[in-house]
Amino acid sequence: MGSVNESSLPRAAADKPAPHRREDDALLRGRGCFVHDVQLPGELHVAFARSAHAHATVLGLHLDAARAMPDVVAVLGSAELGQHAMPAINPLLPLLETADFPLLATDRLAYVGQPLAIVVARSAEAARHAAAQVRVDARGLVADLDFGAGPPTASVLHRSGQAPAAAFGRVQASLSCPRVVAMAMEPRACCALWHPHDASMTVWLGTQTPSRAQTDIAATLGMPLDRVRVISPDVGGAFGFRASVYPEDLLVALTARALQAPVRWTSTRSEDFVSGMHGRGARLQGELAFDADGHFLHLSARLDFTLGAWLPYSAVVPLRNTARILPGPYRLGNIDVQGQARRSHTAPVNIYRGAGRPEAALLMETLIDKAARHAGIDPVALRRRNLVRADDMPWPTASGETLDSGDYLQVLERACTRFGYADERARQQQRRADGELVGIGIAMYIEPCGQGWESARVTLHPDGRATVASGSPAQGQGHATTFAQIAADALGCAPEAVTVLLGDTANCPAGTGALASRSTAIGGSAIVQACREAQARRQSGEALPLTVDTRFTAREAWSYGCVIARMVVDPDTGEPTIERIVWADDAGHIVNPTLARGQLVGGAAQGLGQALMEHMVYDGTGQPITGSLMDYAVPRASDIPAIEIESMHIPSPHNLLGAKGVGEAGCIGVPAALMNAARDALQPFGEPELQFPLTAERLWRAMTSTHETPSHEIQEI
Repeated sequence: MGSVNESSLPRAAADKPAPHRREDDALLRGRGCFVHDVQLPGELHVAFARSAHAHATVLGLHLDAARAMPDVVAVLGSAELGQHAMPAINPLLPLLETADFPLLATDRLAYVGQPLAIVVARSAEAARHAAAQVRVDARGLVADLDFGAGPPTASVLHRSGQAPAAAFGRVQASLSCPRVVAMAMEPRACCALWHPHDASMTVWLGTQTPSRAQTDIAATLGMPLDRVRVISPDVGGAFGFRASVYPEDLLVALTARALQAPVRWTSTRSEDFVSGMHGRGARLQGELAFDADGHFLHLSARLDFTLGAWLPYSAVVPLRNTARILPGPYRLGNIDVQGQARRSHTAPVNIYRGAGRPEAALLMETLIDKAARHAGIDPVALRRRNLVRADDMPWPTASGETLDSGDYLQVLERACTRFGYADERARQQQRRADGELVGIGIAMYIEPCGQGWESARVTLHPDGRATVASGSPAQGQGHATTFAQIAADALGCAPEAVTVLLGDTANCPAGTGALASRSTAIGGSAIVQACREAQARRQSGEALPLTVDTRFTAREAWSYGCVIARMVVDPDTGEPTIERIVWADDAGHIVNPTLARGQLVGGAAQGLGQALMEHMVYDGTGQPITGSLMDYAVPRASDIPAIEIESMHIPSPHNLLGAKGVGEAGCIGVPAALMNAARDALQPFGEPELQFPLTAERLWRAMTSTHETPSHEIQEI
């Protein structure tokens, strides 16, 4: 692992024009290649018969009617394909129960949408029609819903210091983060081609982790790793829900081998709702104690996460991240953070853009604003008093993490200056006097950006060109542009002279993948390391072409920022309007400012969706209620306000680029700021207990259900 100082960084991105995204020409002209665009001669189409029960015992599975349908080639259940289980998960937390989960249901149904059987036909329409003819005899059982009383699957505990026997003030918060749907533009898709001449398999799959998918597919098929090739072409969004394989991905590969034929499957949007991986799904409780001067004394938190019916590879990450991020960027050594995650008879929950980071920020920042109101201290002043200082870096947190670098106080001041905080508070009072419900919400956040290794392969050619292959693929972030720019800076050539290969296990080195905001910091550093070694070997006289393979291992970098939002709530309808968002963020060294801004704004849009409108709902029997875009709201362009962004660039010492993560920040800070803005707007009605999503109905009910008056007015300090 290398270290970084400012003099060793590439030329500052601000000193040179950023190249245009090289990916855009093909995508804008409709010449991209997504999984659905892959055409295989003689391909067959797959549809899945799925469970309509959330929990039931299977008494019989009837496939004959489906087999008799026109153009049907095969209908396969577990009896025909064999019994296979989902791969093991990443044991980042101790697992208290690890029951295998079958790819196809056998004797028990565990969630609505669970695959029962595979229908293979000569057209997708014929496959879907035949799948509707599959019948299952089942005896319904009581479904365990999210946050039930069942035994936990994973737990976590961080306890440091002592709770004070007495404190000037204590505030509590109980918050809910409902499930959300990972609403990528491209639904799930997979196609597989069996090669009988050498008993090998090629799978096209939209995935963030091609190497891990290759490993999982090979293990399921019982094949050597080098006989399985995974290609992840253009991918229309991922956000974490493509970080793990699905039962359907593995079943498509098994079917292609069983039939010795090319097979494809494309999910419908409704299938993604009921059987795709969801995000969030947590209940958070916390108590913050503080002294008369507003210094934080102790944080207590209880975290309850849902896992769904089966465990994706990264299932325990949201719980782990929330627990280890608390207490955020604050000097607070006394904590008692306990959490657990339970399974339920619902669709699985996996990492989703932020993966525990938004939950930690939401709980901590809500408590701080409540503490400010309780103590009569301005919320900015309260944060100033408790932030970790730049001189304290690196900072060991009470949960055992190390914050590597940064100036949290400066990022708060930058946001306040851009927002014109004092003037905005004065205008808020004037508008309130005129009968408007105006709220200002502040949220600080920190963002761990992944650790471990990533790979790179760099080849220098005699004509002066270079080829870079990375183990970190792309799902729309612009990695080909960024990686070419990184290599060009390291090699002293133009980005146009660099060819970038991504997402193909036959042409790229094995890698960890694109997740956890780690691709530039760790994947980019691997490219720098490989380029430096290649340059050294060329300068020593080694003949071209020459190729260097490398792995770069990094400790975790931590980005951070501050979001301030102004919201108005209609006193008659409860309709919220976001008038302004100001955001100061520090992602360390920025390679491409245009792409970084795009990541920030895109994350903010998803964070706004979580805060104001998104909510996956199940009824009391485990049936999905919000199963389509007819009844599940997502933000549109008209919902997104202008976002004013201030950028800081304090490099991380933990990677060769000094980079920190940027892709998840909007989902972390924006929801917490909007929650605080809504609570602040409704202060004339007391201390409302608001929950996401902050719909007009919920805000209206909060206004009409309480007529208390605040016990303290905020004083500017």
